[in-house]
Amino acid sequence: MNVEIRRLHPGDDALVMRVANDVFDEPVRPDRLAAYLASPGHFMIVAVVEGMVVGQCAAVIHRHPDKVSELYIDEVGVAPPFQRQGIARKMLDAMFEIGRECGCEEAWVGTEPDNLPARALYETQKEPHGKGEDFVMYVYRLRD
Repeated sequence: MNVEIRRLHPGDDALVMRVANDVFDEPVRPDRLAAYLASPGHFMIVAVVEGMVVGQCAAVIHRHPDKVSELYIDEVGVAPPFQRQGIARKMLDAMFEIGRECGCEEAWVGTEPDNLPARALYETQKEPHGKGEDFVMYVYRLRD
């Protein structure tokens, strides 16, 4: 199987219209994708097999006035038939490289405590310190 790991840029919207099931949480909306790709500090990596997107990794740079710049890896998704084949690892490596190029000193990612496959991936990456941190997240609905 030939997997192409590709960084998306503004104008690459059409590539993401052919997507395998369960790569994204919801269907991709072209207007939202275009806005995301056009926003400074927003990055997306996709994994493509035979013209179909089978994986995606999205990240945003957080810049702080008192801390180092960090790359927040917001989403990692791989279609179930393509999982456990190193695709997520390759996408993360590509995203870490983007973070380095942009001057980030750290990258971080979170997942649910019971998402054991994701935790196993994140804990075996050579980049992090190899351990999870305790974290509590609150979500606020801004629109009804």
